[in-house]
Amino acid sequence: MSGRLLRWVGTGAAVGALLATASPAYAVPEPDDVTERPVSELLTDLQELYRKAEESTETYNATAEKLKEQRAEVTRLNRGLARAKTSVRDGKGAAGRFARQQYQGTTDISPYVHLLLARNPQQAVDQGHVLGRVAAERAATLDRLVGGEQTAATLAADAKSALESQVALAAEQKKARDSVKGQLKEVEELLASLSTDQLAELARAEEEGMAAAQRKFLDSGSLSGAAGSPGSAPTRAPSRKGDSALDYAVRQIGKPYKWGAEGPKSFDCSGLTSKAWAKAGKEIPRTSQEQWAQLRRVSLRKLRPGDLIVYFPKATHVAMYLGDGMVIQAPRPGSRVKVSPIASNPLLGAVRPDPSAKPMKNYVPPKLPRGARKGEDAGYDRSKAPRT
Repeated sequence: MSGRLLRWVGTGAAVGALLATASPAYAVPEPDDVTERPVSELLTDLQELYRKAEESTETYNATAEKLKEQRAEVTRLNRGLARAKTSVRDGKGAAGRFARQQYQGTTDISPYVHLLLARNPQQAVDQGHVLGRVAAERAATLDRLVGGEQTAATLAADAKSALESQVALAAEQKKARDSVKGQLKEVEELLASLSTDQLAELARAEEEGMAAAQRKFLDSGSLSGAAGSPGSAPTRAPSRKGDSALDYAVRQIGKPYKWGAEGPKSFDCSGLTSKAWAKAGKEIPRTSQEQWAQLRRVSLRKLRPGDLIVYFPKATHVAMYLGDGMVIQAPRPGSRVKVSPIASNPLLGAVRPDPSAKPMKNYVPPKLPRGARKGEDAGYDRSKAPRT
């Protein structure tokens, strides 16, 4: 267990929020002080750092989504600008031809004069119609030219602004990544300063804390009546898409956690849930915060497999409900996708991606692979009891 506490730092830093502006810098104690501190304090420090890492990861994911949208907007504007420039070029060519025609003496003559001089009055009338159409065409060409130049100018300004926003988002992303990497380096130094006995005690304290939180949550009756919850009959089944999403999540068990990842080789928490539902044919927001904000809330008493369980006051962690008071999740840096107790982190609530879908008939729970429950379940701040 102690080895797992050390290995997480090598998997890559959680990236996202500009921690220097989002919250006060976290000061890891000097190594000389570590051996004198109670293990309970060390565990609290580590859990807080893990929690900040995941919060930063979700902020990074949100920034990445904005950057993706901004790049698409820049591409769209640049294509529109290219079309506008082509239109302006064509308009200038037509205007140039009209100018040459007028210079060469092919200027318009008054239709009234044509009528007076013509031997055939009907021919003069017809010629006048042609001249009128030519004049109208010239006016329309000039209008298109002026309008095209105005459109091109507007698109050029919009494209420049969009590109500047893209550059700013990319810079924010890099600054956030560098900031979190520095923080995680301090965590590595803290863990490296601990003795084998301290690491083992940390692991035991973490497991005991998680088990106590799960017992308290189940004793509260919050899951009473939920499908597959302890002490209740598994009467509630998932929708067909929920079943497909759950099946996908189960097949990812054992794959490593990695910040910003959404498969197929690794995942972060919301990368797993969003990809699972996308594979089931239902697109949902990428980040845990947006999943909490945009998806339909559902009572814990009405949970069905495939629902998403959201954690922490800022909705910075998410898992998928499996049944029997368990979830499938990508827990934290250094861990792997696994099955965990639903109360392994402080619950905020639950959401359902397909609230109008009916539960399927003859539901059979997925078969879990061997070792599905092995590994770390939490590592975040459990200072608050799960909400009922």
